[in-house]
Amino acid sequence: MSNTKEWEEIPTNEPDRQRYFINEDRKLLKLKEADLGRKLTFHVTTFGCQMNARDSEKLRGILEEIGYIPSESEDCDLVIYNTCTVRENADNRVYGRLGILHGYKKKNPGMKIAVCGCMIQEEHVVNRICESYRFVDLLFGTHNVYQLAELLHESFMKEGMTIHVLDKAEKIVEDLPQVRTYPFKAGVNIMYGCNNFCSYCIVPYVRGRERSRTPQAILREIEKQVEDGVVEVMLLGQNVNSYGKGLENPISFAELLLEIDKIPGLERIRFMTSHPKDLSQELIDAIAKSKHVCHHIHLPLQSGSSRLLKDMNRHYDKGAYLDLVRRIREAIPDVALTTDIIVGYPGETDEDFEETMDVVKQVGFDSAFTFEYSRRSGTPAATRPDQVAQEVVTERFNRLLKQVQEDGRNRAKALEGQTRTVLVEEVNREDDSLVSGRMENNSVVHFKGTSDLIGKIVPVHLTSCKGFYYLGEIAN
Repeated sequence: MSNTKEWEEIPTNEPDRQRYFINEDRKLLKLKEADLGRKLTFHVTTFGCQMNARDSEKLRGILEEIGYIPSESEDCDLVIYNTCTVRENADNRVYGRLGILHGYKKKNPGMKIAVCGCMIQEEHVVNRICESYRFVDLLFGTHNVYQLAELLHESFMKEGMTIHVLDKAEKIVEDLPQVRTYPFKAGVNIMYGCNNFCSYCIVPYVRGRERSRTPQAILREIEKQVEDGVVEVMLLGQNVNSYGKGLENPISFAELLLEIDKIPGLERIRFMTSHPKDLSQELIDAIAKSKHVCHHIHLPLQSGSSRLLKDMNRHYDKGAYLDLVRRIREAIPDVALTTDIIVGYPGETDEDFEETMDVVKQVGFDSAFTFEYSRRSGTPAATRPDQVAQEVVTERFNRLLKQVQEDGRNRAKALEGQTRTVLVEEVNREDDSLVSGRMENNSVVHFKGTSDLIGKIVPVHLTSCKGFYYLGEIAN
């Protein structure tokens, strides 16, 4: 991106419009720096999923392009909370943290506080912040993250709170700055939004309808990343399996995956999240034949009860899910399967829960994210009168957790003594004589090594399984 280009008038097309405001913000920031006699700092805190993490990389990229300096502390000049609203405790964490930021702002009145992301797409959240957190400067939603420079400029130029929340996504804006968390691996949005409307889920309401990026834009982005040292990409979407359906020239996710697999220098390809109803045999076969797609599929179950799955609007039943798992394992014998499971969905009976336990025992997941049902305002399930008593939910949750942990330990133990490739991510935070990385199945491995291994894929002998991680040593 050019740091020197000037425009005679504000562009209307993107991304030139945002480039214009980045330049304007840079000028304002220099004036503030001259007044304070120091550089201004920023911190972005991310709540929620990898889609949010990817959005935060874009936010950080724009801020660094403007001239802000990243800070490890939230006690700085600009803090952005990029929020999640999938579960109630995520909302409560944000409100609690805002109280801490208020204390920082009292010491530094020039501090800017921004809240963006999924929470801000909900009207009642915006109303609560406007009423109870008047010290917040900027609110914007999921659909206009790319407008940060423009919104920040508006906040600089006026008093009070700046609020911009789009009801729906108007466009996909490419080619804005971004700062990757890791130089050697990257998340890549292939699509945005969700059309599924599961009865318990707020995501379609806050992320909007499905929009796929063109395969050309995706391939170009990944090729540039590989040139910049990336060896692993994570393809992101609320339901990657439905990628491409709305494009002018439709393309399946399986076809996209095989095109990405051809990119020279790219060593690993991951993706999430897969919806079971859209995971085709074509995709299974593509993963099996590819050279670089990791043999790890995250396949949310949510419930093993066909009755509840129908009520959840999941569009598959217990038998279809188990058949899908069978076909995946036939084609990809060493696949790691992980899942999401909800306990205590409204109306869940003991029999329904036992159906879930039956699926868990039959599949033997490598790991599972287990959640107690969280009522989300605006979703059909939230108004159901047959909410499950908390003590019942807790008892079922504990049983499920015990089972998935036992299954995970058993599957992990089976790899002990084998040699697997590991992408080294960092020096171990507790023992700096070790480095830590991830195998293809996403399991963590710690082994003796130095920082020069970071970003490299190395063979590691798994000497000891410690439940959900391994100790190992570099294989000769």
